[in-house]
Amino acid sequence: MKKIIKTDKAPAAIGPYSQAVEVGNLIYTSGQIPISPKTGDLVSGDIKKATAQCIENLKAIAEAAGCTLNDVVKTTVFLKDMNQFTEMNEVYGSYFVTDQPARSCVQAAKLPRDVDVEIEAIILKK
Repeated sequence: MKKIIKTDKAPAAIGPYSQAVEVGNLIYTSGQIPISPKTGDLVSGDIKKATAQCIENLKAIAEAAGCTLNDVVKTTVFLKDMNQFTEMNEVYGSYFVTDQPARSCVQAAKLPRDVDVEIEAIILKK
């Protein structure tokens, strides 16, 4: 059975999709871009702050599903510029300290709203 996960502590979907979908014991998030759910403003111009906002949005979705970032098993990071990998990775690593999830990181030609980073996750619900 499919269950839609929704929280006002993460940006609302800006298209015909859900913030996350729970199927069995897995939660699949939509890609989170650096939008502040409080203001609706984009966090731009600083890859570290943008990465932190993406992960804070994922954290809010995980919590809405009854999970934490420790339950994340896989992420995909999309970067506008792979030259920003080191800075993104520094912030990413501060959120996933132990038992890090599997991860893919790719450079994307263009991301929604022309952001520098987008991150999606698969979360295991225990």
